[in-house]
Amino acid sequence: MQILQTLAGMLEQPGADRVTTAALAAKLEVSEAALYRHFASKAQMFEGLIEFIESSIFSLLNQIVERPGAGQAQAQKIISVLLQFGERNPGMTRVMVGDALVYENERLVLRMNQFFDRVESSLRQVLRVAAEAKGSATPTVDANAQASVLVSFIIGRLQRYARSGFKRMPSEQLDAALRMLAGDTPG
Repeated sequence: MQILQTLAGMLEQPGADRVTTAALAAKLEVSEAALYRHFASKAQMFEGLIEFIESSIFSLLNQIVERPGAGQAQAQKIISVLLQFGERNPGMTRVMVGDALVYENERLVLRMNQFFDRVESSLRQVLRVAAEAKGSATPTVDANAQASVLVSFIIGRLQRYARSGFKRMPSEQLDAALRMLAGDTPG
């Protein structure tokens, strides 16, 4: 756990380059061999971070989806959960958007892509209910399109946060942005 916490902490440094096992070992004041006694590879260390992201986010998303409620409100809660998680965990944000995975195993990038596919699926589920409630003639098509846009919005906000050196908060003007995405513009 200490290895993963230190790795995440190193990823929080704005402009941090690729984290090497040598730098990680030095930060922990252990040998690289000591790291490899706990993890078979650096990719396995990143997998540990991804597992933390997945378990943290999906336990919350499952609670949101299972609660009765208006689909649009549930979608907004899902977005808020993801962006707040990113704000509280800057190092994890770099993993989520793939910045920290650029020189790592391609399997890790694919896993984060699957993570966002699952988020999109959760959004489709709640948005289909909202579209049906509004009397949409094509609720599945509407939900799919809106879920795709919302996931792009989430990824964009997280990328902006990471690339701004963690200065541009993902939740900045979130309520207004979500109203605009939902088509509720002030008239």
